[in-house]
Amino acid sequence: MSPIAAPAAASAPSAASPAARPRARRFAAALLALFALAGACGAVQAQDWSYRVRPGDTLWDLGAKHLKTGINWRRLQEHNGIADPYHLPPGTRMRFPIGWLRIQPAKARVIAVRGAVNWLASDRSPAQLVGEGLRLGIGSRLETGPGASATLEFADGSRMTVQDNSAVVFDELSSYGSTGMVDTRMRLQRGRASNRVIPARGPASRYIIQTPSATSSVRGTRFRIAAGDAGAADATEVLEGKVEVGAQRGQVLVTPGYGTLAGRGDAPSAPIALLAAPQLDPAATVLDQLPARAGWNAVPGASGYRIEVVRDDAPEVLLFEQSTADTRVRIDDLPPGRQRLLVRAVAGNGLGGHDLVQAFTVDAGPAPPLTLAPLDGQSVRVPKPRFEWAKVEGAAASRVQIARDADFAQPLLDETVRGQRWRPERALEPGSYFWRVASRDGDGRLGRFGNALPFQISDAPLDPGLQPPQSAQGKLTLRWQRGEPGQRYRVQMSRKPDFSQLLLEREADEPQIELDRPGGGTWHVRVQTIEDDGYAAPYGPAQEIRLPCRLCYAAGGTGALLLLLAL
Repeated sequence: MSPIAAPAAASAPSAASPAARPRARRFAAALLALFALAGACGAVQAQDWSYRVRPGDTLWDLGAKHLKTGINWRRLQEHNGIADPYHLPPGTRMRFPIGWLRIQPAKARVIAVRGAVNWLASDRSPAQLVGEGLRLGIGSRLETGPGASATLEFADGSRMTVQDNSAVVFDELSSYGSTGMVDTRMRLQRGRASNRVIPARGPASRYIIQTPSATSSVRGTRFRIAAGDAGAADATEVLEGKVEVGAQRGQVLVTPGYGTLAGRGDAPSAPIALLAAPQLDPAATVLDQLPARAGWNAVPGASGYRIEVVRDDAPEVLLFEQSTADTRVRIDDLPPGRQRLLVRAVAGNGLGGHDLVQAFTVDAGPAPPLTLAPLDGQSVRVPKPRFEWAKVEGAAASRVQIARDADFAQPLLDETVRGQRWRPERALEPGSYFWRVASRDGDGRLGRFGNALPFQISDAPLDPGLQPPQSAQGKLTLRWQRGEPGQRYRVQMSRKPDFSQLLLEREADEPQIELDRPGGGTWHVRVQTIEDDGYAAPYGPAQEIRLPCRLCYAAGGTGALLLLLAL
């Protein structure tokens, strides 16, 4: 099938005011795109689909299978000049007018999802999360968030990968019965998408992507497309085959190794050669263990680079993507299996170049361990909490990371630990954090990290819940809330609130101590928890107690009790 493209536009009508001119230009562009599609559809309707007769075929069977309701098989007989409808010689060709063929919905199927991807059945529908296997129909809108992507497969096997921060609306998803011809039309409203389109199977086959400034019509090709944002031009980059790009003021045919740019209201640029692929730097590249690292040589004319990792057996499935001005990248997490690293230079005009392609294998390694503490979302009241996890069979060590964000783009702490317990040497400020852990086997292979678990460091004081003291036989008993198994306690008592002069400092295995009653008046008491690994948590809030003098000489009764709550 010849490419479908928008014809050159007539001059836009004048606007009443300068403020109205951008709206008029957008309206004119939309009309031109509509006219282009209508003209293309008209050309298709005038064509025929060709079918090779098979043994046992009859006119009425073929009519029932392929023709619209209301189109009688006798019209098919007349159109093909068939004298004997009961005898169709095998191998002969029959012509079916495109306008007579049965049309039915052909939903797109989501075959891979990474990160947060939403879809809306229509403009008025609520957003829903996308999962693998979801089928999208005409009018659906798909949106990807930061670091997210989705790969879709259409009825003819063509595939599209919608990359991060993108939005696509599906205007037409239909097929012509069982002819193999599929009509796929969509609008990339923002962001980027890569496409692998199978060759046309008949004159009605279409694969059309419209961006705010241009319309790309393709068949049997591989190309990338971007809807320019922040005033940038829309970009089309062709890797295989040919793409016809039409805009308001003209059209251009783009061949492999070239790209074109189309600004709002402008004609597509003449084809521009794509930048060469970067060369991998072996000394800066380690891809067979996580975190993976890659380096490459700078490409002349590049303003930055785009890095992607895709599945080797399904290159439309995106596993990682990042843009950078550097010639280095670090990839913290990838699923096990055979992958491909793709690195391309991005020119100052925004066109992406040829890809550096490097295949590699991510070994599954030991499984991530089960985490024990802190729990998911737990609030911890010590600046150096203890992290605990289970032991994985075959693991010789563990790697623990703490970060402010769940992506661990810049970990605050990254430690290799022997054993299943770790307490950071550096105190963590109050706030929200994430932590995760991975296992490393005896050969040094690092397995995948487990889920990032949120936790908080809190400096909020605890309520000690003190009760008034009672008379005693010359003794004073202090009690507080029991901590975790294995914890010990340190108690201090002083006349001064800053504890500069201590009456008492004692350690205890149980959450209580008994001491000789001190003199009457105001006293200050505080308790510190000591973990089983020797770590002493900060003292809890100082508690003020008053011992009236009349109690100092009272006799009889039970021991005076003060209930404290330790950290």
